[in-house]
Amino acid sequence: MHVSIVGSGYVGTTVAACLADLGHDVINIEIDEDIVAAINAGEAPIHESGLEERIAAHAGTRLRATTDYDAVRETDVTFLCLPTPQSDDGSLDLAIMEAGAESLGRALAGKADDHLVVVKSTVLPGTTDDVVAPILEAESGTPIGEGIEVAMNPEFLRMGTAVQDFLEPDKVVFGTASDDAAATLRELYAPILEGEARSASNNASGGEPQARDGTDLVETDIREAELIKYANNAFLASKVSLVNELGNVAKAYGADAYEVLEAVGLDDRISERFMRSGLGWGGSCFPKDVNALRAGAREQGYEPELLDAAVAVNDGQPRRLVDLLADHVPLEGARIAVLGLSFKPGTDDVRKSRALDVIDALTARGADVVAYDPVAIENVRPDYSDIEYADSAEGALADADGAVVATGWPEFDGLSFDGMARRVVVDGRRIDVDEDALEGYEGLTW
Repeated sequence: MHVSIVGSGYVGTTVAACLADLGHDVINIEIDEDIVAAINAGEAPIHESGLEERIAAHAGTRLRATTDYDAVRETDVTFLCLPTPQSDDGSLDLAIMEAGAESLGRALAGKADDHLVVVKSTVLPGTTDDVVAPILEAESGTPIGEGIEVAMNPEFLRMGTAVQDFLEPDKVVFGTASDDAAATLRELYAPILEGEARSASNNASGGEPQARDGTDLVETDIREAELIKYANNAFLASKVSLVNELGNVAKAYGADAYEVLEAVGLDDRISERFMRSGLGWGGSCFPKDVNALRAGAREQGYEPELLDAAVAVNDGQPRRLVDLLADHVPLEGARIAVLGLSFKPGTDDVRKSRALDVIDALTARGADVVAYDPVAIENVRPDYSDIEYADSAEGALADADGAVVATGWPEFDGLSFDGMARRVVVDGRRIDVDEDALEGYEGLTW
């Protein structure tokens, strides 16, 4: 099929490369000329496993990028993959989405063939029908349902595994208002729904097929599809906060939360996934989506007390980590190594990273911070120019009075922590460490 993607951020670039990998002809529409140039040169503008090779393989053939919205006229389907940043009150700022819909609508004016516009960005219920559709209709001069259709297809991409998540999803959700829109999406996703993408992905990566029962297709109305993404992330975020709360309780009793929660995860009503207690959740999705749902609920007159509590527990974990370190090391004037800056391993994304909250708490208490991350340093440096950065974990640890583990990068497993002035480590991510070789070791929840 001929597909256009408006937006070449994290989601848009991944979706474009993966759809090209499935055999579709894809055009990325992006206002940033540097990103356009990178994609056309076969380079990935973001750090994501499996993305670079797919862009390199398809750039100039099945994948290209442009700043010209008129390119959408060459396609049958357009995905809106635009940012919906969080406002100060937690609600969504739809200005970028609205501007993108305006430009798309103008480009579609007078297009002879039918066109499907699919909202891929995470938006609250009603946004597609009440915001995007009227703009498209006004700018194109074409009534919705009479040449232009709209649909919602939420993304469930995890940073670090986004390519695999797209090609081998647990579920695909179509929110549509017509049989034609649903049929178009089924045709587009046919390789995934039929399992062909799973085989191709495993062959391309050289890995073994993962044990999955296949992909579930959920076909529903547009508002339900919009809410499914929020409900999904709210549930996972709340599960992590509950796990961290139980971890804090276990710590208070001197029990190992990991042993406790491993047993709890054997209950098939609960499952073992998302059961690692520690520093908490961050990134671009969980914080923004949970806050948007909380703000949206209040607009509807409902107080989301459980979600409020999930956020409160999550926000408290970095302070608890620093408090544990302060029990061992006087922080005023101390040199403290922070290992990890990205919100999770496998990505350079530092948005809402718990590591940054740890740095804030350390500097507020007078500590001198030296930080290391394999890929994310340059994304932190502009906002944290007053701390020191190291080229390696060993460099960060040299002469340090203490260390905290903020991101669970695999390269931190087995560190000797030699060269520290005081070998005191507080671990927020449960890395593999020889506790007996340290002067002091504390796990955040164990």
